[in-house]
Amino acid sequence: MSKYHLNIRQVIYSLSDALDLVGVNHIHHGKRVAYIAAEIGKRLGWEPNRLDDLYNAAILHDCGVSKTIVHAHLAQMEWEFENEHCALGASLLQNCPALRDLSEIVRHHHTHWSQLKQLDLPQAVKLNANCIYLADRTDILTLAALMECPNILLGKDKIRDAIKQLSGDWFAPELVDAFLEISKSEAFWFSLESEHVNDYALTWVLRDSKRTIEFEALRSLVHIFSIIVDAKSPFTKEHSDGVARLARFLGAKLHLPAKSCEMLELAGLLHDLGKLRVPDELLDKPGKLTAEEYAQLQRHSFDSFNILKTVHGLEEIAAWASEHHERIDGSGYPFHLKSPNLSLESRILAVADVFHALAQNRPYRPAMPPEQVMHILRQEADAEKLDKTVVDCVENNLLDCWKAALLINA
Repeated sequence: MSKYHLNIRQVIYSLSDALDLVGVNHIHHGKRVAYIAAEIGKRLGWEPNRLDDLYNAAILHDCGVSKTIVHAHLAQMEWEFENEHCALGASLLQNCPALRDLSEIVRHHHTHWSQLKQLDLPQAVKLNANCIYLADRTDILTLAALMECPNILLGKDKIRDAIKQLSGDWFAPELVDAFLEISKSEAFWFSLESEHVNDYALTWVLRDSKRTIEFEALRSLVHIFSIIVDAKSPFTKEHSDGVARLARFLGAKLHLPAKSCEMLELAGLLHDLGKLRVPDELLDKPGKLTAEEYAQLQRHSFDSFNILKTVHGLEEIAAWASEHHERIDGSGYPFHLKSPNLSLESRILAVADVFHALAQNRPYRPAMPPEQVMHILRQEADAEKLDKTVVDCVENNLLDCWKAALLINA
């Protein structure tokens, strides 16, 4: 099993960027919440390891949100179903060894202090979760204030008063007191602007160094990304997993090195990351997309690249993932690469993506049987869209490809 050398914080930062896509207009919400929470923790003199847990949990606190409609509801001050995404996010983190310690913090980041303080949890977990809740609601109030007036200084006192009124019920008094102290300054509010929270987050990333991580540990981290993407629509559920399994299977059949096959699996898990920006209704549309809707959809592979390219050590995976809609004749997107500039791994991923999409139910058609999927793949290869060698490999192993893509044990 291969080893990878990565800055794990860069991976977490990229996941935060992916989560930003869901909000469409609420860009950098996770980073602003992490900034506010960390500044409160610093004011209270929390030690560095605890601040790291707080920042990590805060930047990922909405990892249970995939749908734009859910994100819109969470922009309200309170919503009756808001705890559902907390439970989903906690479950995702619980299944990832590298982030498991953050699970309970994320689980309770919408729990009122009056209830949270009575739970059988470590005090640090309770205060970290509630600190994120306070930061999260502060950002929601800030966004609302900016819609009324673009100068946040004219709305800051109203925000501070709203948080103060919730002390003891929604938020722990010590957290509220710390927030009121740090938010007196104009600098605090100016620091919520995108360039400043980005710089703050990058400083946090650079405080860590590369570490060695085994493939299975990295896969469990990457799998969080794919679950969030696939949860966006019932019609894309398990698509990333299926593409990843099939791509790895084809890589092995085509005699690629073991590490390349592992990386193909990771690229498959990540290839549709940019779809988090696509409105829910487009993915669920039962009819043909309009030209405008198709143009919206086309940017998803570029968004995948834009997010993943920041992780040093995953550059090849970022390229393969972003090129899954490229075609041999240069007619694909988003780069219009032609045959000489497309790696075998990118070609494999393109075939795996088409295969699995055809084998799934979609809003505009039912799933196709293996023979029909193969017929379409052959047509695409003959038209010089998909790589002929890869399509030949599928045809020679059609039943095994079907089992790998759909996780059929038989």
